[in-house]
Amino acid sequence: MDKKTIVFATGNANKVREVREIMQGTGYEFVSLKDIGLVLDVEETGQTYLENARIKARAVAENLPEEYAGYLVMSDDSGFEVDYLDRQPGIYSSRFMGEDTPYSIKNQAIIDKLEGVPMEQRSARFCCAVVCVFPDGHEVDTFATYEGAVAYEAKGTNGFGYDPIFWVPQYGMTDGELPPEVKNTIGHRGKALRMMRDILEGRKDGI
Repeated sequence: MDKKTIVFATGNANKVREVREIMQGTGYEFVSLKDIGLVLDVEETGQTYLENARIKARAVAENLPEEYAGYLVMSDDSGFEVDYLDRQPGIYSSRFMGEDTPYSIKNQAIIDKLEGVPMEQRSARFCCAVVCVFPDGHEVDTFATYEGAVAYEAKGTNGFGYDPIFWVPQYGMTDGELPPEVKNTIGHRGKALRMMRDILEGRKDGI
């Protein structure tokens, strides 16, 4: 077993690609549930991002195929919070308006809900909790946010999910317009994963 290989508890190809981009050059290789042939339907019953990330990580760790026994398992739970909408959709971001509803429709629905609302009242953020489960059952976690606002219209084809409507003031464009290397540096998942990398690298066992 390669101690630098981590199973990331997701079947979302976009998320796996982003994780690999963020952690490129760190010495850690990430494989997805699809890569290891694990089909697992985990119900996210938590009330916080951290609880949901922990539920997913534990479920995968407990159901790893035999050939992957002993691997580290990592999971994240992320969400988009709009202050004007009482921080919705929040932990229900992926399930907002139905999991199979295209994000182009979800994004437009949020923009419509904020019709006529000035920029100073359109504050929003992405949140990300990351949990890592070790073979001995020990767990560590991190949490990060990415502050911005809801744009007046969807723009950009970079990223995925709510990125096209997340306005990044310091760059004057949406997350969907930002180059991936910039987004991965300042974004919620990048921050949380780099914090996790620092924790892993600080362990005496080298993982």
